[in-house]
Amino acid sequence: MYECRERCVRAVQSKDARFDGWFFTAVLTTKIYCRPSCPVVPPKVENMRFYPSAAAAQQAGFRACKRCRPDASPGSPEWNDRADLVARAMRLIADGVVDRDGVPGLAGQLGYSVRQVQRQLQAVLGAGPLALARAQRAQTARLLIETSELQMADVAFAAGFSSVRTFNETVQEVFALAPTELRRRARRGTTSTAPGTISLRLPFRAPLTPDNLFGHLIATGVPGVEEWRDGHYRRTLRLPHGHGVVALRPMPDHIACQLSLTDQRDLAIAISRCRRMLDLDADPVAVDDLLGADPVLAPLIAKAPGRRVPHTVDGEEFAIRAVLGQQVSTAAARTHAHRLVLQHGEPIEDAAGGLTHLFPTMQALAELDPETLAFPKSRRTTLTTLIATLAAGEIDLGAGADWDRAREQLATLPGIGPWTVESIAMRALGDPDAFVASDLGIRYAARDLGLPEAPKLLTDHARAWRPWRAYAVQYLWATGDHAINKIPTE
Repeated sequence: MYECRERCVRAVQSKDARFDGWFFTAVLTTKIYCRPSCPVVPPKVENMRFYPSAAAAQQAGFRACKRCRPDASPGSPEWNDRADLVARAMRLIADGVVDRDGVPGLAGQLGYSVRQVQRQLQAVLGAGPLALARAQRAQTARLLIETSELQMADVAFAAGFSSVRTFNETVQEVFALAPTELRRRARRGTTSTAPGTISLRLPFRAPLTPDNLFGHLIATGVPGVEEWRDGHYRRTLRLPHGHGVVALRPMPDHIACQLSLTDQRDLAIAISRCRRMLDLDADPVAVDDLLGADPVLAPLIAKAPGRRVPHTVDGEEFAIRAVLGQQVSTAAARTHAHRLVLQHGEPIEDAAGGLTHLFPTMQALAELDPETLAFPKSRRTTLTTLIATLAAGEIDLGAGADWDRAREQLATLPGIGPWTVESIAMRALGDPDAFVASDLGIRYAARDLGLPEAPKLLTDHARAWRPWRAYAVQYLWATGDHAINKIPTE
């Protein structure tokens, strides 16, 4: 996108918010960089320069605009729509891998050399992994400065900086304001939140229909791990340095997010996982334009555009839940998962609600007695084999996973067929083209809409929906009268 200067100029001159996060506009005369929808008067065309990432703009010597706050724009949809090296690297950087394990750790997870990773990121994004991680640290620091009462030294280390001096220099360089001035400005007209709680707004590209997104998470929620309370979807989060509780509420132009963390160093990672769970970096216009070309889907899209794919905060957790949900009702799947949580989950305190546990780790589940599982022997074998495989690290379902390889590995396990593989690919891996053709709800929707009902014939028809078949699934599911399509009334 950023390489097409003419398209970028048109987007900036029309203040088109659809392109926020796709590229960044730097202004030579002011030395600032903005999002395309910045409300100020657009600069002269000859003074515009375009960069594929905030990190690239910062490396070129530009600082963030104080009006449009480009660092807070939605992320590029490319990184969740692709499965190549760069996209996988960007998902891992957002998940904090560089801060925890350095560039060698990033390269190791990707299966490439450090040099190859650096070269690819530099070529595509104009910045290497360290610069990209630094830009993320700057944004995390800003959030902590503006939304918490932490001392600045604590903010520095929680955001991932190695020293207070580096923190001060980076904040000053990126935002052209000292940390104390950022906090002073943010305090104007704000309301206080509960101690230890960080409140922020998660932006998205409009339109967004939240019904199926939140409805699915709520209807399938595991008691103790997830709940719907006071208009918020709440759940526990297992994070690298501790755990957290998040409360999410859909608003007209953002998702309201409240985070309580045991370790502030997990802030950026928690935000990244929540954005990924809610599919907030999607490009709904591109999705709906392609799917709307099908006359069967067009009325469904016109009625409720911008449906998102409900993902997960933990790929391994979802894989276990997918197996528990094989050939049983939503209620039965929740009951089975709740029993595992009570027996093997880690208890937590939740002063603001009824959350009681973190979902069990694979290592904890590896100790379960199959005889205690209340379902057929073949299903027990499927579950215990999957648990053992995940506990041994033989299948990667994380942010940087290779989607095709994960599919192939899952398909070799006993009792895991196409429905389970594609469900995991859609919800856990985040593949936008995953398609559960054999799902009962999809087959009912196909029958009612006059589409082929047989999985093979429906898959053939759905080729025209590629690469957005996972979104087509959401529109088809929404034709049914099921709790996953509705947000509970207060």
